[in-house]
Amino acid sequence: MTTQTILFLIGSLILGSGLGVAFRIFYVKKITKDAEDKTTLIIEEAHNKKMKIILEAKDESIKILENVKNEEKERRSKLEQLEDRLNKKEVQLDKRLEESDLKRESLENKANEVRKIKEQIESIKIEQEKALEKIAELKKEEAKEILLKKVEEDVKEDLVKRVEKVEQEIRDEAENKSKDILAQAIQKYASEVVSESTVTLVELPSDEMKGRIIGREGRNINAIERATGVDIIVDDTPGVIVISGFDLVRRHVAKLALEKLLSDGRIHPTRIEEAVNKAKEEIKKNIKDIGEKVVYEIGITGLHPDLIRLLGRLKYRTSYGQNVLKHSIEVCYIASHLAEELKADVSVCKKAALLHDIGKAVDHEIAGDHASIGRDIARKYGLGQDIIDAIESHEGTMKFKSLEAVIVYIANKISVTRPGARKDALESYIKRLKDIENLVNSFPGVEKSFAIQAGREVRVIANPLEIDDLGAIKLARDIANKIEKDMEYPGQIKISLIREKRMIEYAK
Repeated sequence: MTTQTILFLIGSLILGSGLGVAFRIFYVKKITKDAEDKTTLIIEEAHNKKMKIILEAKDESIKILENVKNEEKERRSKLEQLEDRLNKKEVQLDKRLEESDLKRESLENKANEVRKIKEQIESIKIEQEKALEKIAELKKEEAKEILLKKVEEDVKEDLVKRVEKVEQEIRDEAENKSKDILAQAIQKYASEVVSESTVTLVELPSDEMKGRIIGREGRNINAIERATGVDIIVDDTPGVIVISGFDLVRRHVAKLALEKLLSDGRIHPTRIEEAVNKAKEEIKKNIKDIGEKVVYEIGITGLHPDLIRLLGRLKYRTSYGQNVLKHSIEVCYIASHLAEELKADVSVCKKAALLHDIGKAVDHEIAGDHASIGRDIARKYGLGQDIIDAIESHEGTMKFKSLEAVIVYIANKISVTRPGARKDALESYIKRLKDIENLVNSFPGVEKSFAIQAGREVRVIANPLEIDDLGAIKLARDIANKIEKDMEYPGQIKISLIREKRMIEYAK
């Protein structure tokens, strides 16, 4: 490449660069001028908008000011009207005050005139009484006494006759009303006239079961009687055997145990003991169910569970041959009907009547009469004082503290005195058997005892760890001597003492 070519190229480069710089400078100036024009236009538009907003705000402020002036003018007008009304009312009040002052002065003047007239009348009355006393030669008190005595003598006889007539009418009406109330209460509750007996029947699937119940040489029937404390009577009556005993719980335990044995088919001494123990547990559960069923049917709520359980125990208690639970339900219904007729508290009467004999559930375990025991039980489980008072006084030995207590007492009397309700002979018989058992149980070494055969035999279970064979002979003799000395009974009583030592071990 030649020098001229190189110089030409260099010159061309320098010329191109100069032209590019000149073009850029021109382009920048043009952009700057366009930006300045736009900025000027924006500033002018902003100034125009600002002036427009200022004018609009000024117009709005003028309108608001005019509205405020109008409102102020209206408010002043209303205040002026109110002030005028107040001024008028003030004038009216002043006028009424003046009128009331005038009336008060007039009334005071009239009162003074009346007072003066009364004083004049009183003075005239005193002068007249003095004049009368002077004429009759009697003082006022003496004349009054003579007059009253004369009037009393004239009307005394008529008054006595009238009082007697009224009293007789009241007595007749009260007697008729009470008879009507009692008749209605009794009609509303009619129960069967049946007393509890001392025997229970167990139906047999066939007469062949009688032999199995007796067992070889009587071992099965002896085991049942020893475990339950009742007499099992197997006679010629087809299809049934008889359980005899004065204690309802023992009879029911024996019945349930026999029914379990008959349904199972296995009858031997070991199985008999298991069935008796299961029957006892079932009776305990049944007692609670009975109590809950009774309170549900009667409609009583809020009783403690232990109190309901005690109520269920009354099913297995009798009083003079009358089932205590049935008697309590009967008294409850009668008392509630009486309370309705006499406008008394029905709820209190129902609870007190149902629980009035609750002490009989434990009177064989706690010393004291059943009314006092029932009172303590009711207090223990938080019953109201009116219910406690009614339970305590239901026998009539305590003072009645409320109408409800009187109603419970009357309902109890109605229940126990109705025909066929009780049998005194049965109660005395049961009491004699219980006394025999209590006497035997008082001897050391006696686990339990059962009076059977209508009291002609006592079966005694001795503790083998405390009594040996010779001691058993002596214990039987001591029991017989004690019965001869302390008890009154017809005929003779057989003492059957059983000493059985049983060893139990478990193979694990």
